[in-house]
Amino acid sequence: MEQEFSSRLLENAVRELSHLPGVGRKTALRLALHLLRQDKSIAIGLGQSLIDLREGITYCSTCHNISETETCPVCANPMRDKSKICVVETVKDVMSFENTRQFDGVYHVLGGLISPIDGIGPDSLEINSLVERVAAGNIKEVILALSPTMEGDTTNFYIYRKLMDTNVTVTQLSRGVSVGNEIDYTDEVTLGRSLINRVPFAR
Repeated sequence: MEQEFSSRLLENAVRELSHLPGVGRKTALRLALHLLRQDKSIAIGLGQSLIDLREGITYCSTCHNISETETCPVCANPMRDKSKICVVETVKDVMSFENTRQFDGVYHVLGGLISPIDGIGPDSLEINSLVERVAAGNIKEVILALSPTMEGDTTNFYIYRKLMDTNVTVTQLSRGVSVGNEIDYTDEVTLGRSLINRVPFAR
């Protein structure tokens, strides 16, 4: 049975907060009451920052990383090696690899992994745009940096098949990242070493 609130405004806030991942109604209530105890400027600042985030963030037209401009800072950086593309699942993975400071190339964000059971096929992801980037030329290496899960391996193999007739070298992370682990939960040192010690893709 859902808890009844004496305030419609509090109930609305709890309902909206509970839409966040991992936040149930009890946690949402605790957060809402916490904000009520703070200075009004804190809640206003939080609300405005979320509005600015939603209205101001777009996706890079090249790699699909989040950006405030048409081209993200990584793709726009003339010091990055544009001949190396690191293929990742999510924007958060880009952040993880950037934190290692071990990669000087560029990225390609797929937006997920192939998962038939969840209704996610190749056409739901940014795979065709990756193939188009490679076909445009000047790409020497594509690094498959997806989580070593069943879905990640399926996606790796699909991309490899799409690129196998090109002249690019296709590599993958060394197995310093344990099988079954997600990139998001791998420490930066292990992630950096796995990237540096990448190996040719093995079917």
